[in-house]
Amino acid sequence: MYSARLHILTISRPPPTCLLNYQTNCHSRNGREPKTSNMSTDKIQPCCLKGFRWSGTPQGEEITVDLPIANSSTNTSTTRTIPCYKASPPNASPKRAILFIHDLFGWTFPNNRLLADHYAAETNSTVYLPDFFEGLVIDSTLIAQERFDKIDLAGFHQKNSRDIREPEVFAWARYLRQSLRYEKLGAVGFCFGGWACFRLAAQEHEDNGGEKLVDCIAPGHPTWLTEADVDGASPNIGVQILSTEINMPFNKELKSYTWNKLQEKGVKFEWVHFPGIRHGGLVRGDENIQGEREAMVRAKDKVVAFMGEWLGTD
Repeated sequence: MYSARLHILTISRPPPTCLLNYQTNCHSRNGREPKTSNMSTDKIQPCCLKGFRWSGTPQGEEITVDLPIANSSTNTSTTRTIPCYKASPPNASPKRAILFIHDLFGWTFPNNRLLADHYAAETNSTVYLPDFFEGLVIDSTLIAQERFDKIDLAGFHQKNSRDIREPEVFAWARYLRQSLRYEKLGAVGFCFGGWACFRLAAQEHEDNGGEKLVDCIAPGHPTWLTEADVDGASPNIGVQILSTEINMPFNKELKSYTWNKLQEKGVKFEWVHFPGIRHGGLVRGDENIQGEREAMVRAKDKVVAFMGEWLGTD
């Protein structure tokens, strides 16, 4: 029987040493963001890969979907068979779904699947967590041991750049909206998934008589987000920003730009601030890092409430 209760998120073992000594080149010595940063928005940093597994067993199922992926340069499409984690409680509404765009840990990472279970059970919706890395899984053991020299971050970026993955993100939204005919569709994404949420919410999809791909988005501590992504946000789509204080990919300047631009465009948005919380904390949820576990639960609750507001609760 499908179930997803909060107790499945409890931690039954101590975290890796790297979580007790969390300090990377993404943060200043005092744990706060430096005043300025020259970090490229398209560069993977080790701080994006800090993480551990919650205890508990995901309750959903793995499925595969044959999906046509558009190639804008050739005006053709290629059908790919893509695996996906699907979380759907017995009382799931047939009218609404949530597309969960995973972070750098990928679609198999237990934390992401457990969050999908919670979203599904607590919103009575079906949640889809597809594989956006074509089977590539970053070895969590190497991450836990901070052996970043053994992880080909440059190769990862080359294979999973925005230009490569954006058509797949759009294809999944269209599949859920048009093929499965969900009337309401939300998107949530952390880190890598943050920029993708904004692209789903772009005004360009509604231009020339087109239809919006999603009804609302909830990006959390986004990576690779640009000012152009924010400029393109549609005022017809709800936005929830899950903003951790210590977050170089989404630094103070980009936060300020996003805050002002969304108001200027008339976007209906809410901003959830997590003081003292580092990039990745809303998925990591480490109870041994002060305030992080509570922040993870708060973020989960905020997403659930936001999706209920925009997608419905019937």
